[in-house]
Amino acid sequence: MMLPWRPRQATLCVLACFLLILSGCPSPPDDKSGPADGDSGSEATSNEEAKNEESFAPLEPYDPPPLAEIDAEADWFDRPVHIALDLLREKQANEQPLATVQEALAIKNDSTDDNEKILSALGRLYDSPGEANFDTELNRHIPADIKSTNPILSSSTYEGYVIGLTGLGLFSFDWNLEPFAVGEYVVSWQTSKDLLRDKVVIRDDLTWSDGHPVTAHDIVFSFQTIMNPEVNIPAVRTGMDKVRWIEAYDDHTLIYFHKEALATNVWNLNFPIIPKHIYEESMKEDPTLVDSDYHLAQEANPVCGGPYKFVKRIKGQEVVIERRDDWSMHNGKQVREKPHFKRIRFRVIEDSNTAMLALKNGTIEDMEFQPSQWTTQAAGDDYYKTNTKVRGVQWVYYYFGWNMQRPYFRDVRVRKAMSYVVDYDHIIDTLCYGLYERCHGEFYPTSKMAPDVPRTPYVQDFDKAEDLLEEAGWTDSDGDGIRDKTIKGRKVDFEFTVICFNQQLRIDICSSLAESLDRIGVVCHVQPTEFTVMQQLSRDHDFDAAFGGWGTGADPSTLENLWKTGENRNYGVYSNKEVDRLFAEAKYELDNDKRLEYYRNIDGILWEEQPYTWLYFRSAFYGFNRRLRGYMFSPRGPYGYGPGFDSIWAAEQ
Repeated sequence: MMLPWRPRQATLCVLACFLLILSGCPSPPDDKSGPADGDSGSEATSNEEAKNEESFAPLEPYDPPPLAEIDAEADWFDRPVHIALDLLREKQANEQPLATVQEALAIKNDSTDDNEKILSALGRLYDSPGEANFDTELNRHIPADIKSTNPILSSSTYEGYVIGLTGLGLFSFDWNLEPFAVGEYVVSWQTSKDLLRDKVVIRDDLTWSDGHPVTAHDIVFSFQTIMNPEVNIPAVRTGMDKVRWIEAYDDHTLIYFHKEALATNVWNLNFPIIPKHIYEESMKEDPTLVDSDYHLAQEANPVCGGPYKFVKRIKGQEVVIERRDDWSMHNGKQVREKPHFKRIRFRVIEDSNTAMLALKNGTIEDMEFQPSQWTTQAAGDDYYKTNTKVRGVQWVYYYFGWNMQRPYFRDVRVRKAMSYVVDYDHIIDTLCYGLYERCHGEFYPTSKMAPDVPRTPYVQDFDKAEDLLEEAGWTDSDGDGIRDKTIKGRKVDFEFTVICFNQQLRIDICSSLAESLDRIGVVCHVQPTEFTVMQQLSRDHDFDAAFGGWGTGADPSTLENLWKTGENRNYGVYSNKEVDRLFAEAKYELDNDKRLEYYRNIDGILWEEQPYTWLYFRSAFYGFNRRLRGYMFSPRGPYGYGPGFDSIWAAEQ
């Protein structure tokens, strides 16, 4: 029986349900997870999140029954436990490369056929470990600095890149978004027939980077820390109130107790794990995890449970992690595959043009491209001398979001007018060089949740836009060329600001909107902002309109984080009782086909009400150094799944 799954990044959970794309990077593990290029958890909480924290109820005491009693009545059925690299080997064993490595490296990627040949040849794992250089350093690119090294405090894409390698996570999903427990950490995973319990047995050869063993008590402690209302981590806590309790029956056996038999219970099996022996006492003095000198010291030099550990961090410049030999070795024996790189250096380069120069000269070895970079800057001999490039479908969409707390956008007719104003052809064909696909709602056309009948997209139609605005009462009453409306006895001009991340493509897209609106008497100001500023404005609902994007989650239930009334990433304050009802009922529907109908219906309501003007799906366009191999794509791009980054390796040269 296949159950729905909460989106997670490779072996580390994503900390929110969706990823808001503010710059040009792929969507955190952490799932449509957060603002994706990062919803950093270190800023001050928003008013809504603070309210959520105030009303959050701590765990109620629970006296779990003995394990023997549970085993006798549970009627367990087995769930998959995999090593992701083995899954990939099985997949590739049945695939014939379309080109040799030498042929692929000689190709300039100018067509679909070229792209398939390059991925087929260079996206493979090695046949023999001797082909790989395990002693090399990899230089990766991140466009913004990480905010925290603590897995519980992490919630950005960039933190996900790093903590996905230093953190310990029990669950993942593959390139088809099918879930599994991670074999490097888990011996077995079972679910009770009534879906109210999950039993997980972890391995006995796991250690933290300080030498202490990893035990089931660490997982319980982490859960209890997340559920502590004094810890300000609302993104991590989303949905966790559905877990009644987690009990460690010994050092390796865990039972997860769920409050109800929900289709979405599987979401809550995975969450960030921190070492109990490091934080148990310090939490009593500083439950924030950030204020005390002790916690600051842990932030600078954290104890890690994953295959890598932190060795250096210069804020705003770089983060360096190093392979832990004691992760793959235990008592003198190799118990897990050794990670492919001895050291990984994450170089923080915010300007995309500077990053492109760094990629060309080898200072960084991977980078996601903007359309103009793929088309022009990554096309000549100077680029191919050092690199190759590949692309793949990625379920990430971009949109204009309308804040329904503002008087302009409360009326659905106004929001539809906005969707008729947009010059989609100019945005997609010119600004995005024709590389992206139109978006007609929440779900990618090939996903199981997409509408059975393709939707008719909005096209630019100024007449329809003007008719809708006039129906909604927005006319030019004083002849000054700007539409206005009397609201509560006061004349309000239709003049608003759209915020976007300070990146040229995003500025150009918002400027295109402003130019179109000017033709129908609406004034739109474009306000580029820094990354963290846009995050805070979004969280505080302190904006009129915003340009952003969301990356997909592995399960459609993650939409709840965006659209259900009061959810902490419902930045536009959308509210619809029918949508709320459908989200609630979908959790109880155990027939997956029927459950998906709930989400199709939600998507249909959203399309009708246009709280967003959906623009395009952004495929993944990446550059990789010529020595790198093993990269492939999923709906979450090249990294946000299992094996994801773990399959990338450097060829011996």
